[in-house]
Amino acid sequence: MEFQLKAEDSETFARAGVLKTDHGEIKTPIFMPVGTAGTVKGILQEDLVSQIKAEIILGNTYHLYLRPGTDIIEAAGGLHKFISWDLPILTDSGGYQVYSLSGRRKINEDGVEFKSHIDGSKHFFRPEDAIDIQRKIGADIIMAFDECTPYPCDKDYARRSMHMTHRWLKRCIAHHESQEPLYGYNQTFFPIVQGSTYNDLRRESAKFIADQGREGNAIGGLSVGEPAEEMYDMCNEVCRILPADKPRYLMGVGTPANLLENIALGVDMFDCVMPTRNGRNGMIFTTQGILNMKNKKWADDHSALDPGFDGIGQKFSKAYIRHLIVSGEMTGRTICSMQNLSFYLWLMKEAREKIMSGEFSSWKKGMVETVSRRL
Repeated sequence: MEFQLKAEDSETFARAGVLKTDHGEIKTPIFMPVGTAGTVKGILQEDLVSQIKAEIILGNTYHLYLRPGTDIIEAAGGLHKFISWDLPILTDSGGYQVYSLSGRRKINEDGVEFKSHIDGSKHFFRPEDAIDIQRKIGADIIMAFDECTPYPCDKDYARRSMHMTHRWLKRCIAHHESQEPLYGYNQTFFPIVQGSTYNDLRRESAKFIADQGREGNAIGGLSVGEPAEEMYDMCNEVCRILPADKPRYLMGVGTPANLLENIALGVDMFDCVMPTRNGRNGMIFTTQGILNMKNKKWADDHSALDPGFDGIGQKFSKAYIRHLIVSGEMTGRTICSMQNLSFYLWLMKEAREKIMSGEFSSWKKGMVETVSRRL
């Protein structure tokens, strides 16, 4: 993998770059639609490319391991072939699921024992297992196995967890370097910064991760309930330490405003289930603000869902989409999800263009206010 910086904003830490993988180039800043189980819910792969303009998607190691299972994915020739997707894929390592399965798992130095949310069966992930599973899945970018601590989190626990994540990282790196890719293309490995919302722990973790000299780095353990200002504070601490010539990936974030604020801090890559999850529930992100399509005020509004850019939001009226949502029609959920993802990718493209033209800082201020407005 190669990362090239193309421009940097003079008033913030925002930057525009190009990430080159064996499955194609990714222009940063970028948002990655979440395809947890090998699909972005309700959306065809061809629409992800032609309509939404996605350049990379994310798969989930925990879910794909449980179903359909790595043997089936490997027999298909990897996840790209299994799901008919020719562009880059990133997989998380399952660390977030360790966090979210708090009542179903036990953590020790060797790894994590957990019960499947599907059938209750017991499984054990070591850091080495997480690497092997991602190798079989065949993602272009694979993640270190880590523990994502909750919020709030006792500082002593956060410190112990962070140090264990660092020890797991060393095991991940050693195992990754001892393996060859299965499918004839390179797999890039990203470590993950932890440390909860403690500035000194975040700095310590960022320094440790930077010292590993990997091709990219991730920031984990945020957007788990902490106030947005604490998230920004932690990202600012970390981005000042992580090397500027490597891509920085903020995991699991977030709202359009979150993305813009973190781009200004120097983050390059994002993922979040929010655009699709909220879309399925009738919440729409647009260039004018946020719409709740269940609201009766849209019942007789025949204006375009989002006239602000050329996309699916121009094709359908608010009245029609409200009708579909309140009627429980699957088409409504798909259109809302497509609009939200299209908007997120449009927002990344606009941010990149403003960074390149030197207008990012002034543009961002107005755009944060606009995209946060509830209509």
